[in-house]
Amino acid sequence: MRAAVVGRPIAHSLSPVIHNAGYAVAGLTGWSYTRIECGAEELPGLVAGLGPEWAGLSVTMPGKEVALAVADEVSPVAAAVGAANTLVRRPDGTWYADNTDVTGMVDVLAAAGCASGAVVTVLGAGGTARAALAAAARLGAAEVTVVARRPEAVDELRPVARAVGVALAGADWDGAPAHARADIVISTVPKGVADPLAAHFDWRPGTVFFDALYDPWPTPLAAAALAAGCRVVSGLELLLTQAVDQFEQFTGVPAPREAMAAALADARRAS
Repeated sequence: MRAAVVGRPIAHSLSPVIHNAGYAVAGLTGWSYTRIECGAEELPGLVAGLGPEWAGLSVTMPGKEVALAVADEVSPVAAAVGAANTLVRRPDGTWYADNTDVTGMVDVLAAAGCASGAVVTVLGAGGTARAALAAAARLGAAEVTVVARRPEAVDELRPVARAVGVALAGADWDGAPAHARADIVISTVPKGVADPLAAHFDWRPGTVFFDALYDPWPTPLAAAALAAGCRVVSGLELLLTQAVDQFEQFTGVPAPREAMAAALADARRAS
């Protein structure tokens, strides 16, 4: 049986390390997990050409929206956020789309002590921000403020907020420091974008800061949050938790989480 992570660029992905370690410990001989360089426009053709030996695909940028279109069935959460990072081959040959970024983010934030009624700030308004809105809703957030570089990007998220049932406010990028003292701050922006904010955020020690990045680590914003006594979570933890969910959907067996985490940690130390 085969599985892979698909996206562009993809050479940096650590997903094969996580999944292959899981296969080895779970005794899934004959299973393999690889990388496939694939743009969004190429994804439908790729999926259509996969044989019955394929159990599933992990979908990263830029194919998460297209993954919904190639699926025969879509999970409610993937439909709500308008993106899927998981395609599972069903026994009848059909494809099921899901979004394990949401469940992974919920697990990571819950483990960090996030509780119902939290005030949440999300930096960025892209695909990961959509998952953050759904995660905040599942955690019972009182309100989410999305800080975006483009005001219209916040409006594009309003249907997602309505679908998942969370109150959404918007703020412009220059006003980001005013929202640093939320209960939870989630950064979903690309490498380097949030770096200038590190000198301007007045962190509250009780804040949980989750940065979706993990390379390089810590980011300047994460370092500042750590120095202020905040609980800081990296994207590496999300990479693991979302992969555990994918592993179980692909294979149908419990994921050996500790072994998968150990393999990921070894790979990071070696890089």
